[in-house]
Amino acid sequence: MPKINDFMYSQEQVIDLAAQHPTPFHIYHEETIRKTVRGLNAAFSWCEGYRNYFAVKATPNPFIMQVLKEEGCGGDCSSLTELVLCDRVGLKREEIMFTSNNTPLKEFRKAKELGAIVNLDDISHIDFFHKEEGLPELVSFRFNPGPERTGNVLIGDPKSAKFGSTASQLLEGYRRCKELGIKRFGLHTMVVSNCLKVEELLETARMLFTLVALIKDKLDISIELVNLGGGIGIPYRPGEPVIDVSAVGSGIHQLYKELIVAKGLTPPRVVTECGRYITGPAGMLFTRVVHRKKIYKNYVGVDACMANLMRPGMYDAYHHISVFANETPVPGLPARDGFMPDNSKDLISKPGVFDVVGGLCENNDKFAVDRPLDPEPRPGDVAVIHDAGAHGHSMGFNYNGKPRSAEYLYRTDGSVLQIRRAETLDDIFGTLDFAAAEAFGRGPLGRMWARVKKLLLCEACLPLAKLSTR
Repeated sequence: MPKINDFMYSQEQVIDLAAQHPTPFHIYHEETIRKTVRGLNAAFSWCEGYRNYFAVKATPNPFIMQVLKEEGCGGDCSSLTELVLCDRVGLKREEIMFTSNNTPLKEFRKAKELGAIVNLDDISHIDFFHKEEGLPELVSFRFNPGPERTGNVLIGDPKSAKFGSTASQLLEGYRRCKELGIKRFGLHTMVVSNCLKVEELLETARMLFTLVALIKDKLDISIELVNLGGGIGIPYRPGEPVIDVSAVGSGIHQLYKELIVAKGLTPPRVVTECGRYITGPAGMLFTRVVHRKKIYKNYVGVDACMANLMRPGMYDAYHHISVFANETPVPGLPARDGFMPDNSKDLISKPGVFDVVGGLCENNDKFAVDRPLDPEPRPGDVAVIHDAGAHGHSMGFNYNGKPRSAEYLYRTDGSVLQIRRAETLDDIFGTLDFAAAEAFGRGPLGRMWARVKKLLLCEACLPLAKLSTR
């Protein structure tokens, strides 16, 4: 996995990419994705049948999914859309994991239709799904350890998290499913997110392997699949360590031998559902500096906004920013050396630090607060926001009518492939009916004329359709 200092692109490449492709845009580095998956697979090579079920919510793009499929990944889904995406890229049956909560029946039906592994979030779903659709062949449950674990800001304190079932509920769920004739069982949890400590990830494995033994002892049920969840983190800040994934794999292997093999339990298949760890460091958000502002603080305005990367505004998350000076004038932008007022008497922050902001009508539309940046950003420069390859574009939205940006894949041969076009205003307005809205504003007669006009809009009646509505 690359550190922030291991930047994938040269200064010349950055300026060239921003010149060729309208900013803002997300770009993913294919080679980095492939190397990261291969490292994860190597760390768990001791476990027959290991698979990483990529958390589709992190980067739901079919091109990325095809790359991951080639490297042996499955797909971890939490919605109908993500199930359909997995199906359309060719993932089949138990290559798909469905881990949802507050699950609508239609989504459960789709998961069962695809033959996906289903993690039930709540034991009350058992009889409801059994009655409405019939339970799948393999039933898995999501465990919430409550006060036994602490969680973090991204996933929440387990005691107040909405996900999963308690230990006593878990045992009751397995008992009920066995009563209903289910013979294949799995176990799942997700209690940490973006974890950089090997010990915490090992504790999750210890917790689940201990539960496997308890379930066997209490219910005579053999768990065949243990899903450790994701949670393996990435170093967002300079100086943060890269987690030793081989140490994670070997540590879990040792626990497996102690808690599963040594006790004579049926060896379960171990899987993970890492998303951020796979695509996070491989993705960057390219944006261009468009304005500067000096009042009580020094602001750098870029053409990206919170709609392109929500994490800093939502979680106060840190994303490193590299600025690449571009001396070539960019049409439509202020001059690089244009007038700026002297705010030294009003400045409440230190000179040389900046808030990097977007253009939304929201004060938390900020990528960085009080961030030292060198060189000092000027209009036309390219700002690259690091580690935006997971939960970046996928969390995008259209507030203020902002179209979402394009996505590109930087191929292993150095070519650049567009894997999602940018949205247009036609996309934004595509679900609206302006003619009906116009008629609505004219009252009942206007609405009646709008309906008549719609009936007349055919090739044979085009002249009539052009009649004035006044």
